[in-house]
Amino acid sequence: MLLEVEDLSVAFPTPDGLVEAVRGVSFSVGTGQTLGIVGESGSGKSVAVQTVMGLTRGARISGRVQFEGNDLLKMSGKQLREVRGSRIGMVFQDPLSSLHPYYRVGAQIVEAIRAHEKVPRAAARRRAVELLGLVGIPHPERRVDDYPHQFSGGMRQRAMIAMALSLSPALLIADEPTTALDVTVQAQILDLLKNLQADMGMAILMITHDLGIIAELADEVLIMYAGKLMEVAGRRDMYYKPHHPYTLGLLNSLPQSGHEGEPLVPIKGQPPSLIRLPRGCPFVPRCDFAMPKCRTQPPPLRPLPGSPDHRSACWLPLELTGTSGAAGAARELASIEANGGPVVVGGKLE
Repeated sequence: MLLEVEDLSVAFPTPDGLVEAVRGVSFSVGTGQTLGIVGESGSGKSVAVQTVMGLTRGARISGRVQFEGNDLLKMSGKQLREVRGSRIGMVFQDPLSSLHPYYRVGAQIVEAIRAHEKVPRAAARRRAVELLGLVGIPHPERRVDDYPHQFSGGMRQRAMIAMALSLSPALLIADEPTTALDVTVQAQILDLLKNLQADMGMAILMITHDLGIIAELADEVLIMYAGKLMEVAGRRDMYYKPHHPYTLGLLNSLPQSGHEGEPLVPIKGQPPSLIRLPRGCPFVPRCDFAMPKCRTQPPPLRPLPGSPDHRSACWLPLELTGTSGAAGAARELASIEANGGPVVVGGKLE
């Protein structure tokens, strides 16, 4: 396995209390695999991957992060800098704030290459031109000398991808890489990532708040909420057999083809404070199907029957799956005892 994260927890001390941004998260990414991490803003997904990169200063960190057999959490700053860029590349959410406005785009790619490889500047420049062409920048031999403000939003994101790929990393982390782009350019960037992955054989760790973004990209999907994993499944099971009410809420909030003019269905309420988390399940204040048990006992991440790789952190009967699972849950909850006892389920809800 290329990357293995085990029981990762990240907390930030503040004057108001301890912010528990990531709580006991575990996942893995294999060579050539794409893993999607999905959740609303504040769910902890970006903090988790930034910790993998060694970018969470001042935090209390526990757990293990194994990359190519080495624990990144035990590396020195110098060792981490050697890994970043050369073995792990990262594309951030806003390319305009990531690219320095005072330096030409090509010069910044050249600097990234020469920071890790002892190559002449001319050779690094030729590589920068090649990379800009690879990611679809027209006339790269000319645009290499442009400044970031002379690029459109989509071109800046392509330039960031070129910089991240400059040293052929084994793992590319993409943190909300299409948020600031219109849907047409968004689709182009996602197609670009798929094509580059096929050509280079790298793994991709995609972070997003939108389940629709990774519908055709991810092999496995993690749903995060309030710093914890709510559901883990392969892409097909996540979209066609979701179990957790939070996953259902994310799916229901997506625009549906053929339903023009119909309002979106948002998840009610707001995510909880990471300083004062609910005693039981963190999703309880927003869940339509919460039982008394949910308010006092945090549910473990349990495998669904017949699907050991599909796990859900919810006390609802594990047999309730499918895009209409929420409606099914509402019917079945009438027969669940007040103490959260067992329930007889009439079959899967597809």
